Amino acid sequence: MTVKSTAQRGLNTRTRPLHNEERVCITGLCLTVPEEKCPLLTWLQVFTSLFLSQPQLPQKVHLNTCIVKIMLILVISHRHHYILLLLKKYYRDLIKCRRCKSSDVGFFSILRSPSKNRKLDFPQSATDAAAERGFDLQGCVFEASSEQLRLPRIVRVGLIQNKIVLPTDAPVLDQIAALHKRVGEIVEVAAMCGVNIVCFQEAWTMPFAFCTRERQPWTEFAESAEDGFTTRFCQELAKKYNMVVVSPILERDEIHGGTLWNTAVVVSNSGKVLGKTRKNHIPRVGDFNESTYYMEGNTGHRVFQTQFGKIAVNICYGRHHPLNWFMYSMNGAEIIFNPSATVGELSEPMWPIEARNAAIANHCFTCAINRVGTEHFKNEFTSGDGRKAHHEFGHFYGSSYVAAPDGSRSPGLSRIRDGLLIAELDLNLTRQIGDQWNFKMTGRYEMYGEELTKAVQNDFKPNIIKE
Repeated sequence: MTVKSTAQRGLNTRTRPLHNEERVCITGLCLTVPEEKCPLLTWLQVFTSLFLSQPQLPQKVHLNTCIVKIMLILVISHRHHYILLLLKKYYRDLIKCRRCKSSDVGFFSILRSPSKNRKLDFPQSATDAAAERGFDLQGCVFEASSEQLRLPRIVRVGLIQNKIVLPTDAPVLDQIAALHKRVGEIVEVAAMCGVNIVCFQEAWTMPFAFCTRERQPWTEFAESAEDGFTTRFCQELAKKYNMVVVSPILERDEIHGGTLWNTAVVVSNSGKVLGKTRKNHIPRVGDFNESTYYMEGNTGHRVFQTQFGKIAVNICYGRHHPLNWFMYSMNGAEIIFNPSATVGELSEPMWPIEARNAAIANHCFTCAINRVGTEHFKNEFTSGDGRKAHHEFGHFYGSSYVAAPDGSRSPGLSRIRDGLLIAELDLNLTRQIGDQWNFKMTGRYEMYGEELTKAVQNDFKPNIIKE
């Protein structure tokens, strides 16, 4: 690990993989973090040098600002469990430090203990298979209180994040087949671990090529949601492993003139296609030129009743819209999957927050999934944002996680490796937290509905009181 001063100002989480390392930059600090977990002693040494002696930082930097920086570094690099250990170890020294002010002591008082969720144990065969196949395997258990009238409703969900397997200029069918093989290997391990519902990342059968604005060959990856080769592949997985499969693809709707959609297909554990849902919100920011290919979906906020619970799929950009999460919840979703493809330069500061906030606000579990890697395209492209023409969208930073209605969350998967995150959920927790906080009961939906109805009218006038 190396630590050095930088000239950057403001929060900057622009990251890119350096061989087998992760690089994290935050105001005044730049850490290169090895992929494997560092020994605790190493973190303690870094903590000491940065926050007690601080030789690399300006003398006027307040101690609490530095503490925030190291916590952000730890969170972004997924060393959450080190934070409390570090602060406990040096709490007294920090209080005695000449730079420590009363406000710094207050900072410690708001720290909470790590999540109560325990780690999920896996069969040795699954652990060995994950290591042999080269992907990250993590697990977490979300428990609920025991009840007198209801048995626990235990469900295991699996989130899969992965890189593309072949170069973006390889033949289309070869790329699809390679991704089927890779994801199939990971699903097999999920089955070893008793997963009931598995969800893949957004547009998982192809590179995320919508940045290029080129039609060929990218539109050739589109296929039927009902009987395309990817849906048939997922049906085989579902039947083989008794598993619900959520498969986000680029859909071609032949019935309506071959229109393209960004769609998630839900395959029941019986092997039948339960239905599909389309992406409600399409980004128009940076290199996200998706509206060149497809527009906003027309399926509303569908919720799918499966043997293992009621699920919904809020595809990618929809996570930025609180009302989108809300409507899935109002339709009864207990688990909302958020298959995504997003890059560090743009969205990483928001990533750990949005799905977690949605879980709290809507009394449900949320599952945020992001692809991994940097995808290179043969032809340069621009996006009208003043940047020079480039060949890469950016680094897809993975970091998939699960959040619960009580505000707890799982560890995140790696930023740079393929991974499988398995979470064991007790769905009773959704109602228990709802009974505690009563967000649905106290929501003034009739008032919001009336005011929103007025707000979308052409003659709308904002309700502003002036002197």
